[in-house]
Amino acid sequence: MGVPITDLLNFHEINVKDLEGKVICIDASLFLYQFITTIRQRDGTPLKDSKGRVTSHLSGLFSRTTNLMLKGLKLVYVFDGRLPELKRKEQERRKKLKEVAAEKLELAIQQEDVEGMRKYASRTARLTPEMQDEARTLIRALGLPIVEALSEAEAQASYMVAKGDAYAVATQDSDTLMFGATRVVRNLSLLGKRKRANALAYDHYKPEVVELNETLNTLGIDREQLIVLCMLVGTDYNIGGIKGIGPKNALKHVRSYGKDFEALFTDLNWGEYFEMPWTDVYYLIKNIPVRNDYALDWSGIDAEEIRRLMVDEHEFFEERIMGVVEQLKENVKKNAQTSLFDY
Repeated sequence: MGVPITDLLNFHEINVKDLEGKVICIDASLFLYQFITTIRQRDGTPLKDSKGRVTSHLSGLFSRTTNLMLKGLKLVYVFDGRLPELKRKEQERRKKLKEVAAEKLELAIQQEDVEGMRKYASRTARLTPEMQDEARTLIRALGLPIVEALSEAEAQASYMVAKGDAYAVATQDSDTLMFGATRVVRNLSLLGKRKRANALAYDHYKPEVVELNETLNTLGIDREQLIVLCMLVGTDYNIGGIKGIGPKNALKHVRSYGKDFEALFTDLNWGEYFEMPWTDVYYLIKNIPVRNDYALDWSGIDAEEIRRLMVDEHEFFEERIMGVVEQLKENVKKNAQTSLFDY
């Protein structure tokens, strides 16, 4: 869902070239879910192979990852671990929305309503364990490291950036700032131009970066107060936040109460909206489990494994897939030669 504080942030536009050679952490589930909801046919049906197995996730992952690799980015994919108990309500909310969408999709199919089918099909998308395992196989075959988070992937990625092992987290959400990421890059999954829904116009996307320290200084708060601000407007652990409080109003309250969080939540009637004490959410966000025993190693490209998964198993066009693989190999050779020459 993400934390709705974008209006308070100062994003600075950058060029993809500015990220060349830098380590970028990616929340794998976030990217994969985006692919299975957007890469679909006109009637909303996901891409499938001849056996009826969904391949939208592989199509998007291969295309986006190799594109960024060819631009010189060093990618790290982070997968979710055991999600916090407080996230159950958010999971239940999403499940109910999918059930409603499934009912509307069935009705659209019966009425042969193509627009309705397209609209509701994407809302029923599910990222299965099998899809995630295939994604892991492809990522490893591309020679990229994978980190298995103890809990939330966004929190793990944020920790890696804060520790200095990565330059930024790539995400559209603001949760990573709440988790302490010192730098966030947006629009890496939207590079280029995209056609607007139901329109002939296009939107153009370029990478944007936001710095945590700049954000805190501009807002006049510290990270603990940022967590409280996020809780006021709503996180995945307290959906909806305090009724009637938006980002700007939340900032005013946080500044006014300073570090007296108990008084703030008492005066704003936290207990009327949530069963758990505010401290449960606050300390979960502040102290969410992360691991530091990860290894960031970029290995060679396993062309045969890519061929097996993409071409032999799921029937992607061999010429297209292997053509990109050859580009990656040439890129690696060129970079190695350049490094040797510089040395």
